Amino acid sequence: MTPAAFRKAARSLPGAIEGSHMGTADFRANGRIFATVGYPQAQYAMVKLSPDEQAIVVAGAPDTFTPVPGGWGKRGATRVLLKTADLAAVKSALNLAHGAVVAKKPSRPRKKA
Repeated sequence: MTPAAFRKAARSLPGAIEGSHMGTADFRANGRIFATVGYPQAQYAMVKLSPDEQAIVVAGAPDTFTPVPGGWGKRGATRVLLKTADLAAVKSALNLAHGAVVAKKPSRPRKKA
């Protein structure tokens, strides 16, 4: 899978928009980030899952999905190695991440300085 294919899959979800967060392309719905692409390097993406969902996707494709190192990973942030990623598996993970942010109340817009 290429970064462009990941972008296309993420943007295809209802209400998803692409933006930028700290120099990294991110994907949001309901004002909340559910995925990123290009961090820490171009060949990676990240999906924001629950710890239980993370365990399932990592067990199903350990060459593709790994917890992000540190505290974010313990809370479900899951790294995707794009060169080994299967489109169906990535779409499934994106759907889980997207569904979680859509289920939450919308985030408040940040105040501009």
